[in-house]
Amino acid sequence: VLLVSFPLQMTTWLPPIALINEPPTFADAYRLIFSGVTTDGFSLHQLTASIDGITQATPLDALKTGTKNGEYSLSTISLSPIFSPILPLGSRELLEGLGWTQVNIAFLCGGVFLVWKKIIHWQIPVAFLTALFLTSIPHWFMPFGASPIWQLFSGAAMFGAFFIATDPVTASITPKGKLIFGGLTGFLVGIIRIYGNYPDAVAFAVLLANICVPLIDHFSRPRVTGHKKSGSR
Repeated sequence: VLLVSFPLQMTTWLPPIALINEPPTFADAYRLIFSGVTTDGFSLHQLTASIDGITQATPLDALKTGTKNGEYSLSTISLSPIFSPILPLGSRELLEGLGWTQVNIAFLCGGVFLVWKKIIHWQIPVAFLTALFLTSIPHWFMPFGASPIWQLFSGAAMFGAFFIATDPVTASITPKGKLIFGGLTGFLVGIIRIYGNYPDAVAFAVLLANICVPLIDHFSRPRVTGHKKSGSR
């Protein structure tokens, strides 16, 4: 709720004090978040001038912002230092952000292990990834569109499919409902990533799909064994 209501303030964070040339006080931090400058007139850019980089969703944000502003193309993205070498994929290219592929493959292996051990059901992650893949296909044919495979192995896609959307408390409980819930979540991730203002959208997609769970469960209830349909003889 805070992130949606105050996106600028909630994404304006100070780096560790040890890395700042002029460590701010509490009053400086407050003014920096809400006004953009400290009491001494320093901006966030000035405070972080000596820092090479900070941990954040840099590749996704850089790709989304760069392509939206026309700064990146498929040929120039691969030359950016925040992306690793590209792998040919037909006429298109599969981009791999630094560490993305390894982390998402690890999440995929962990998720498959959970499905194999029957700790989670297969319907939600399969429907999630399938819907995200299909939703990304039209965007792939746009001038600055990324491939569906890239969408699956970037950001929190694998983590969301196997470890977030499968939460037994908030997810659908019926077999057909799990497919609908997972598909809706993956579809929303693709739509928000492509057309929204946030580079990754797993959290928002899961929350929006959770709102629909009671309705999904109501219309996807399996037939009770030994009972006839209403009105039948």
